[in-house]
Amino acid sequence: MVKEFDAKLKEFAHLLVDVGLDVQPGQTPRINSSVEFAPLTRLCVEACYDRGAREVLVDWNDDFIARQKFLRADEAVFSEFPDYQKAKVGWMLEKQTPNLSIIGGDPELLKGVDPARIQTWRRVSGAATKEYGDAMMANRFQWCVGSYPTAVWAKKVFPDLPEDDALDALWDAVFSVCRITGDGRAVERWQAHMEATTRRAKILNDYNFKFLRYANSLGTDLTIELPEDHIWAGACDYTPEGVRFVPNMPTEEIFTAPRWDGVNGRVYAAMPLALNGSLVRDFWMEFKDGRIVDVHAEEGEEHLRASIDIDEGSRYLGEVALVQYDSPIRNTGLLFYETLFDENASCHLAYGAAYPECIRGGNTMSEEEQKAAGLNQSMNHVDFMVGTEDLSIVGVTHDGTEVPVFVNGNFAF
Repeated sequence: MVKEFDAKLKEFAHLLVDVGLDVQPGQTPRINSSVEFAPLTRLCVEACYDRGAREVLVDWNDDFIARQKFLRADEAVFSEFPDYQKAKVGWMLEKQTPNLSIIGGDPELLKGVDPARIQTWRRVSGAATKEYGDAMMANRFQWCVGSYPTAVWAKKVFPDLPEDDALDALWDAVFSVCRITGDGRAVERWQAHMEATTRRAKILNDYNFKFLRYANSLGTDLTIELPEDHIWAGACDYTPEGVRFVPNMPTEEIFTAPRWDGVNGRVYAAMPLALNGSLVRDFWMEFKDGRIVDVHAEEGEEHLRASIDIDEGSRYLGEVALVQYDSPIRNTGLLFYETLFDENASCHLAYGAAYPECIRGGNTMSEEEQKAAGLNQSMNHVDFMVGTEDLSIVGVTHDGTEVPVFVNGNFAF
């Protein structure tokens, strides 16, 4: 069993580096990881050098230390972004370093922390790193998010299993949805998956819908206007140099941007949202002319309200993503309590920044031009899940023709 796990872990590392980042010779990739994820991180470092990386940088973090800081550090700390960190972010932007983030800690790491501290730090750090974040959103360099199961996360997903069994079960689930079997062919399977997703995105682009209308039995009744020159994308993205990469591992979505001022109605979340180290459950959002005008959650509402108040752009949608209910992640029957997975088990929306690639020529537009074309601007980007087994999505073309896009939670084509 140990040899089988080691083979799958090595296959995972190569998937993240070879497909997720597609590291090019001479590049200096950066890996952001927890000390707890060292086995996978080390394999990723090796894989980067195997592809000819000039140097591999690793930034380590630790959940315990992060929680202690938010609970006990001086209040002023959260209003300051150190100059040395600004310099580092500036250097990474200048060098266009590919960025791999490995996540997988406690979904409720910051439970009990004052939401104001989290909100203040998000604003300060977001403002200080805005240029870097904008470059990443515009795909100026490769970036990817992967995961590493931990005991505390596994017990959240499998509360009735002993800790070791829960961890084994979560690893099995992660390997499965990432198409990893240990046979060394995960990269081939991902190539086929990317091609299939691209074909479906082309169908959506050919329709060139003006509106999408959402409805389900939870009470969702939402109309989303799409920008005139919107583009549907899926699975993979490209840098200006033509390097193909996969931002999320795994991913099942096909996504575009809504028109920032064209969303009206109410949408109900279909799954809990892990938000800034806390869980938000059973919530809805009300929109008028694009803006979130009201929210309610049975649990964690204070964290949701703090998040949508990070900046004015957080009150508007930046992403519309389509994911079949009959998808590999949904078919596991698991709630992962981690957006990387849960968003790929369900159609989802995101409040905050839009991806410039979702509009024709968006990556070369100024912020003012993007906004005029319909793209939302924000330092925030938070995905929340809205897909259900009975979700209906109807696309309305510019001539008023109505086309079923989703029927009973799945694509109609």
